[in-house]
Amino acid sequence: MDFTILMPFLYFPEDKSEYIPAAIEFIAVMVIAAFVFRWVIKKSKRDEQKTKELEERILRERKNQQPRK
Repeated sequence: MDFTILMPFLYFPEDKSEYIPAAIEFIAVMVIAAFVFRWVIKKSKRDEQKTKELEERILRERKNQQPRK
């Protein structure tokens, strides 16, 4: 069976210098993705801390508002 019939969209250039722009773009996208991933993790931790503080404040306020018997 001829593989060119199954995969006509593949292109492997004879001149390997055509890979350079694709490699540069791939590296740039991966670096940007890594920075975005780290930023999301840091933002999530900050939001988690803010949420814990808010929850503690609400629980303290509820505890103070309970009628004493």
